[in-house]
Amino acid sequence: MADTHGTRTFTDEQLRERLTHEQYHVTQEAGTERAFTGVYWDNKADGTYSCIVCATPLFESDTKYESGSGWPSFWKPIANDRVHLHEDRTLGMVRTEVTCATCGAHLGHVFPDGPQPTGDRFCMNSAGLDFSSSDPA
Repeated sequence: MADTHGTRTFTDEQLRERLTHEQYHVTQEAGTERAFTGVYWDNKADGTYSCIVCATPLFESDTKYESGSGWPSFWKPIANDRVHLHEDRTLGMVRTEVTCATCGAHLGHVFPDGPQPTGDRFCMNSAGLDFSSSDPA
């Protein structure tokens, strides 16, 4: 679908047709949804969170935790090669941006204030994720 450097494989027109306005803004324009408004910030179901753009599995529910931030937070991705980390100097601060390693979609940021064993808080936008439940129906 894409190379390992996160090269997009979808045209802008395809993305605008497939994604909601907010999903497009977050994943393609590095936007951020408002805290406590995303569909997954308080999701407690078991399952897998994947990239909304390319469906790459990114996070498992057993690494999700309540950070109090209002966004879905995870202490690690499924595998380190599923996400790319980039320095982000927008908004007058230095942060670490998280993008999908498969398609380059902006997902959120990672901060060094998470729980052990990693100490990381992958603070993701619900608009960049899709969820597949593993809970029995």
